[in-house]
Amino acid sequence: MTTRDRNDPTITRRGAIGALGVTALAAAAHAGGGVNTAPAGGASEFQPGASASGVAMKGRINHSVCRWCYGMPLPELCKNAAGMGLKSVELLNPDEWAVAKEHGLTCAVANSVKSNPIPRGFNRVENHDAIVKELEERLPLVKEAGLPNQIVFSGNRGGQDDKEGIKNCIAGLKRITPLAEQLGVTIVMELLNSKDHTDYQCDHTPYGVAICEGVGSARFKLLYDIYHMQRMEGDVIDTIRKHAKHIGHYHTGGVPGRAEIDETQELNYATIMKAIVETGYTGYVGQEFIPRHDPMASLRKAVEICDV
Repeated sequence: MTTRDRNDPTITRRGAIGALGVTALAAAAHAGGGVNTAPAGGASEFQPGASASGVAMKGRINHSVCRWCYGMPLPELCKNAAGMGLKSVELLNPDEWAVAKEHGLTCAVANSVKSNPIPRGFNRVENHDAIVKELEERLPLVKEAGLPNQIVFSGNRGGQDDKEGIKNCIAGLKRITPLAEQLGVTIVMELLNSKDHTDYQCDHTPYGVAICEGVGSARFKLLYDIYHMQRMEGDVIDTIRKHAKHIGHYHTGGVPGRAEIDETQELNYATIMKAIVETGYTGYVGQEFIPRHDPMASLRKAVEICDV
């Protein structure tokens, strides 16, 4: 799958939704690229246990769904998500946030800025000026809309040593985190596997943690994608427990295949969610699997599994 501009609403987050049907989507992988959770500054208007539809939830997980996976118009997805008791449809562009709001939803994670697609990121100094400039324009909009998170990416290695990449990411992020702190918006770098996203550099938790420690801001954290990290390193629950303070958002996906998170795949998502809750996490969990069956039935079941 080729990398494409995620800021084009006709393009999927990491692949082509457009003409693809739901069945074809099951064979698609994420493609290129624009997260803390319920923010430390309290910017989110949603409270645990509450939902736009009034559907009763246990209130320990704030449920969200990634727009790109489901192959349907955004208003339809928002209507369905609200009806199931979700609080967010995420990875939306600024001109789409109002659609979620019309359905009583927020967007837990704003889509990436155009200068920061998955392969081109903070790990290269030459990218910093463009990315920082766009984030300086984006973050006030995120704040104004009451969204908690803005996603960013490390970029691909391209033969670069990981220590150099970490150093460069820290330098670039330190240019924008003061504004994030001022606005109460959290910037989150996603951990992705470098099997699907060939050569992506932030592909192991320790790489991301090193950046968090170097940046030293409560407004920079990691987006821990459970699917991606199971593929790269496993040991999901212990990793979550060890590095909980550096994790600002979670994504799901069945392993192998990135399909439903049910009994057909290897991860026990109910147990993983319980471990997340035990860390004191109060943010959002975004469903990001590509359904092989009826997409809304699969989404409903995933939320039921994760509502621990």
